[in-house]
Amino acid sequence: MTKLRLNAGLDIDRLTHSFHEHRRVRIFDLLIREDAEALHAHLEDQDDWWRLINTPDGILEYDRRAWERLGVRRRRALDEQVFAQARDGFQYRYEGLRVPDDPDRLEEDDDPLTAFARLMDSDEMLDMLRRITGQRDISFSDGHATAYSPGDLLTEHDDDVPGKDRLAAYVYGLTRAWRPEWGGILMFHRDDGAMIDGHVPRFNTLDLFAVPQQHSVSMVTPSAPVRRYAVTGWLRSCARAVPNNTE
Repeated sequence: MTKLRLNAGLDIDRLTHSFHEHRRVRIFDLLIREDAEALHAHLEDQDDWWRLINTPDGILEYDRRAWERLGVRRRRALDEQVFAQARDGFQYRYEGLRVPDDPDRLEEDDDPLTAFARLMDSDEMLDMLRRITGQRDISFSDGHATAYSPGDLLTEHDDDVPGKDRLAAYVYGLTRAWRPEWGGILMFHRDDGAMIDGHVPRFNTLDLFAVPQQHSVSMVTPSAPVRRYAVTGWLRSCARAVPNNTE
């Protein structure tokens, strides 16, 4: 069975201090490099990505064939709707890959993305994340893979969804040689709304932050030559539910 390995050289004390000071921390070189490379290659090779679009009537989901069948006019109209809603409301548009919610499937499936989900849900990882965050009530993690292409975005929100019992959120970045002007930046919003702290996409990094916390992902620009890959999710305190909602 595919198994991904944590970097044994992480300075947990330093990471804990940084998290407690800022309510977030970026962990560089989370995995052994070759394991991160294998996960990145797996995401690049997949053709079963789902396009996810938030609308006033609910979440739209299209696989790539269904998206192409919509035709140019319908896709353009959806884009206009996305950007209109992004002006003054919560909005997102990106592609996603689901991770199995059923614990049995999580153990049976043998691919790098499911292996990453197993690692995030392992005693080794959860113990480390409890120590860094100070949240002893973390009981499990969940999440999904994301890919942002030009025009994709995620507007300001805080991840505090009633009933989800989210204690912290994570973004595991798998993007190489990204330039800030290409967008796709994980942005943390200050209370006054006038300033942000931005984390440029990087490879093999885990951005870990407390919930609730205002954040967004800036729109990827047309100049970006590659997609912004990540695995994103939450650390939760409640009993695991099946199926999982990726809101």
